[in-house]
Amino acid sequence: MADWLAALDRRAELRAKAGLTRRLKPRPADDQMTDLAGNDYLGLATHPQVTTAAAAALSAYGLGATGSRLVRGSTDAHQALEDELAQWLGTDRALVFSSGYLANIGALRALVQPRTLLVSDAHNHASLIDGCRISGAETVVTPHADVNAVAAALAAAPGRPAVVVTESVFSVDGDLAPLARLHAVARRHGALLLVDDAHAMGVIGPAGAGGVAAAKLSGEPDVVVTATLSKALGGAGGLVAGPAEFVRHLVETGRTFIFDTALPPAVAAGVHAALGLARAGDGLRAELSDRVGLAVDRLRAAGLTVSVPDAAVISVTAPGPEAATTWAADCRDRGVAVGCFRPPSTPDSRSRLRLTISAGVPRAAFERAVDVIVETAP
Repeated sequence: MADWLAALDRRAELRAKAGLTRRLKPRPADDQMTDLAGNDYLGLATHPQVTTAAAAALSAYGLGATGSRLVRGSTDAHQALEDELAQWLGTDRALVFSSGYLANIGALRALVQPRTLLVSDAHNHASLIDGCRISGAETVVTPHADVNAVAAALAAAPGRPAVVVTESVFSVDGDLAPLARLHAVARRHGALLLVDDAHAMGVIGPAGAGGVAAAKLSGEPDVVVTATLSKALGGAGGLVAGPAEFVRHLVETGRTFIFDTALPPAVAAGVHAALGLARAGDGLRAELSDRVGLAVDRLRAAGLTVSVPDAAVISVTAPGPEAATTWAADCRDRGVAVGCFRPPSTPDSRSRLRLTISAGVPRAAFERAVDVIVETAP
């Protein structure tokens, strides 16, 4: 009976030899680490208006939603958040899920019908990859940001329903997908376009409405938008936004919506407050952009290989998995938290530090953190 546990130990040993061990690192409430690893791009997670709104809803509704959205889990807080999200994103409706992961899986399952072809970018997030797999549809993975490859995949399946699946700002290297060109190709072939706007929403686009809005695709009837509420909005949960008919279909058939306990009302209320701040946050976005430019310039001046960021994600190449792990640990020892991405989490088998820049980190601490990354580089 213990053989299966021994097999798991052996797998853990192999991961350790490859530098792929992962460990949980709990942080205290008074953590003093300079955070270049989290996704709180605008610094709204601790904003007084956000925490006050969440606290008021916590007092009014209690800790949890107490049920799924279709039973007892839908509250006024959820409805208000969904209404403003739809208005912000320029869509008919928006639907809030308990996580971005479930939103992506639910959206992809709902878009698939018999003979559907999914055309998925090679750098897509794991939630999109898993959504494609769980949907059961045939999936063609195309080279990263290659519009011609997407066109060829669609042309090879004439007459079949199809969905082009992409992130807007990609979560590993922070580059922006050619959304307008992808949409043009998709429309030419009668396909839909699903865009995970998680790392763009709140950061780019008019009033921070994201990559889809920046590409002037808001409200297009053949575009579906997904995102998390845990990045620039500083909360938790996920969303799917698009035509009213599609959102109705999700409410009535989406398993990751129907059978999941709803997002806590306090979180919905806090995110709603953060949304208002994000919409009016052009100053925060300007500061964020300035910090991204400063970091890229300093890192490149030190001879490091750095991605060309289109939002607030910066990728810095490491020599290998072990070097990346050591580099991240050295930064942490000096009070700086950075992301450490290694295979199999990276789509190109390249190890790197991932820096997520936040306007909420004190400026002096941010500049010191960039210096620490340079000083500890392998």
